[in-house]
Amino acid sequence: MRLAAEEIATAMGAEIVATGGDGSPRRATIDSRAADEGDLFFGLRGENVDGGRFAPDAIAVGAWGVVIDRDREEGLSGAWVFAVDDPLAAMQALARAWRRALGARVVGVTGSVGKTSVKDIARALLPGRVHANRENLNTEIGLPLTVLEAPPDTDVLVLEMAMRGAGQIAELAAIAEPEVGVVTNVGPVHVELLGSVEAIAAAKAELLAALPASGVAIAPAQAGELEPHLRGVPRLVRFGAGGDVEAVEHKVEEGVTEALLETPAGCQLFHFPFTEPHNLINALAAVAIGIALEAPLSEMADRAANIGFSRFRGERLELGEGIVLVNDCYNANPVSMRAALDHLVSFEGGRRIAVLGEMAELGPEAPRYHREVGEHARTHGVDLVIGVGEPAREYYPDELVAAPGEAAELLAAQLAPGDTVLVKGSRSAGLEAVAEALPELLAQEGTT
Repeated sequence: MRLAAEEIATAMGAEIVATGGDGSPRRATIDSRAADEGDLFFGLRGENVDGGRFAPDAIAVGAWGVVIDRDREEGLSGAWVFAVDDPLAAMQALARAWRRALGARVVGVTGSVGKTSVKDIARALLPGRVHANRENLNTEIGLPLTVLEAPPDTDVLVLEMAMRGAGQIAELAAIAEPEVGVVTNVGPVHVELLGSVEAIAAAKAELLAALPASGVAIAPAQAGELEPHLRGVPRLVRFGAGGDVEAVEHKVEEGVTEALLETPAGCQLFHFPFTEPHNLINALAAVAIGIALEAPLSEMADRAANIGFSRFRGERLELGEGIVLVNDCYNANPVSMRAALDHLVSFEGGRRIAVLGEMAELGPEAPRYHREVGEHARTHGVDLVIGVGEPAREYYPDELVAAPGEAAELLAAQLAPGDTVLVKGSRSAGLEAVAEALPELLAQEGTT
């Protein structure tokens, strides 16, 4: 961050109670164990621990400065010490100041499904220096950390925004101040917390309401419950069949989706390094971002080969003898589950096997949503469904096991050459353990 100590203090509304060295902080961190020389440590208050108590540890390893509650300032020295009323609010305010100092174009991305993939694809397609969230740094803590990580030469910030309640997207948008807002879709995700899909749509639409008069809203051609919130947006670009950005032709060959896209900027042939139909939709949303930012279509097409996805999101692992594992266990809801199952049945060769964990936070209708997903698997060509955990009983699986480790052992004993396995569930189901254990178990099976 090319901000002097005095500028940082002003942005945060902080009192400087101790001075440190010259220059600017290297990065922001909230973990004193990961703090290093040149960092700016924020001592956030947690439910059980006040991070401010670790400020001396951060200073001891060479932190440039620390931001702490006013009641913890006494006796600290050896670095810049900023005393504030609320360290989290101070970090958010500093992130907003750095976003303004960067002068970068800013894109906010939210939605029930696909927001991380849209972010990943946009990061690859957009020209210039693009900075985006790492992993799941998309909350009221993670998003400001992401902004504060952005290097001074950043041209575009693509910021994924998570939502678990009303007002949270508005809070993130107030930090990021996006000029382009993307809502990938709206579905029954977090309905347990918000009560209805309509309430979810209203919460997601907070991003669109935060756009400036010159801003651009990006939404699906078939927006469903989001549709009423699209009235009056500054400028609207729709993606998907019948939208402003759509694939008029596409085919899949040798692991690549070749698609002819029609856009307001003209037509362009893209070669995307994936085969999933839902990722083609995500790519249309990412191209729509490029259209909003006036990125050349031809340049985006040239960059398509660089697309890569975050961990646990549709990772394809070759396990030998033609066995393929699709590791898609970062999260799950009825919409993403159906899309993943549809992709599973597109594989040719041996059996199509689905290892399914719970879809969390679906409220009182959760059993029905699970039953509908199980029925979708059976009627669309999945050969074997393995449920993991008691909630997965509602899939009416062919096999039900209690824990991910048991699922891995069951797979290792039953897999045959050419089989394809999908592993998918909410993070709380812990199904990444299946993908981690299966290769070793298969190796053991091969030696016995």
